[in-house]
Amino acid sequence: MDVFSFQPLAHSQYLTGVVIFVLGLCIGSFLNVCIYRMPENRSVVTPPSACPDCGHRLRWWENIPVLSYLLLKGKCSGCGTRISIQYPLVELLTAILGLSLWFKFRLSTQFLIMFAFSCSLIVVTFIDLAHRIIPDMISIPGIAAGVLASYFLPGMDIWDSILGALAGGGILYLVTWGYYLVTKKIGMGGGDIKLLAMIGAFLGWQAIPFVVFFSAVIGSVIGIAYILVSSKGRDFQIPFGPFLALAAEIQILFGERILEFYLSGFSNVS
Repeated sequence: MDVFSFQPLAHSQYLTGVVIFVLGLCIGSFLNVCIYRMPENRSVVTPPSACPDCGHRLRWWENIPVLSYLLLKGKCSGCGTRISIQYPLVELLTAILGLSLWFKFRLSTQFLIMFAFSCSLIVVTFIDLAHRIIPDMISIPGIAAGVLASYFLPGMDIWDSILGALAGGGILYLVTWGYYLVTKKIGMGGGDIKLLAMIGAFLGWQAIPFVVFFSAVIGSVIGIAYILVSSKGRDFQIPFGPFLALAAEIQILFGERILEFYLSGFSNVS
C-alpha cells in the first residue's frame, strides 16, 4: 500500500497548481512579517517592511518572494547586512504546504480551512523556535476558529472539535502537572497546552493520540540528537511547539494512509 499517494492530476489542473504555489509564496512573505512582529506586539499591516538594522524601506522588487533574496544575494541593499535564510525558507515552506494540501483536497472549503490552519502553525513554529513562546493571539482565537470550522469539514461535527480542544489541552496539562510533581520543574509551557487544544479543535479528538505520539517521538529523536552533537546539557529546553505543528501536518496529509498501513500490517499478521 502506498502511504503517501495523492489523487492524480489532469493536465488542465497543472496551471492551478502553479497559481497556488505562487500564491503560497506571497502568503509566506506575509507570514514572515507576522513571525517578526507578533512577538513585539506590533501591527502586521503597517508600517511597510524595512531593514531592521538600517531602516531601509524595501522597494517593490525587494519584496518578491524568494527571487528578491536571490537577486540581493541574501543582503540588504541599503546596508549590506545579511538577510536571514528564514525568509525564503518560510515562503517556500508555505508554498509547498499549500500545494500539498491542494493535491489532497483540491479546491474546496476543506483546502482553504486546512491551509489557513497550516499557515498559523508555520507562524507558531518559527516564533517558538526564536523566542520560546506561542502567542495567545494565535492559539486562543484558533481554538474558536477550529470549532467554527467544524461546521464545514467533512466527517467532523462540533462535538468532535470541542472534545478535541478539551482532550488536547487536557492531556498536555496533565502531563505538565505530573512532570512538575515528580521533578519540581516545568516541562511544558501554557503555550504548548493551548496549541494542542487548537490542533484538537481543527482536527477533532480522534487526531489527538496520533499528534501526541508522533510529536513525542520526533521531539525525542531530535532532542537526543541535538544534545549529542552540541555542548548543551540534558536540562536544555527545546521548544515543543514545532513538533506538535509537524505532527499535525503529518496527520492532515498522511494520517489516514498511515492508519490504513498500520491496520493492514495487523491484518496480515493475523
